[in-house]
Amino acid sequence: MIKKIFLITSLILFINNASASIKNNIINKFNDIENISFKFEQNINGKIEKGDCTIEYPKKIFCKYDLANNKILVSNGKSLVIKTINSYYLYPLEKTPLSLILDKELLLKKIKYLDERDINENFVNFSFKENDNEINLFFDKKTFNLIGWQTIDIYQNISITYLSSIRRNQKLEKKLFQLPEND
Repeated sequence: MIKKIFLITSLILFINNASASIKNNIINKFNDIENISFKFEQNINGKIEKGDCTIEYPKKIFCKYDLANNKILVSNGKSLVIKTINSYYLYPLEKTPLSLILDKELLLKKIKYLDERDINENFVNFSFKENDNEINLFFDKKTFNLIGWQTIDIYQNISITYLSSIRRNQKLEKKLFQLPEND
């Protein structure tokens, strides 16, 4: 009987340590990121768009979409612009859920105190609410890379973004995050 109790206790401790190890590895790897570049696939209510993005912490992003309308999304840390051939939208970054995704220190603080949820043998999820925004972050269990997020956008649409071909801490041009002019 004592052997069974010891075995069960050891198994529980092993599972808890493995889970803590994944979380600690995610925190350590994410903490070391100054910038990431990646390909993305974004699904907003069934409409799928693809492209390339670069994030520089804190709160800067540049995305070029693979669309004929030359769509780009740019944040300089304060404002967010979405521009196409025919349109130009300017938003205060703080009014968007993207402001939270681009705040590495906030994400690290949240992850530290959150329980992760296993999605399957490959992925782990952290969820939190902040300023009426629900954020779901997804990480790869093997590489500990951020591989996506889910939010509700400013129009109340579910927005799911998947990341691939992730490159970390690349040399970036500072003008990359300059807001484009409204032609």
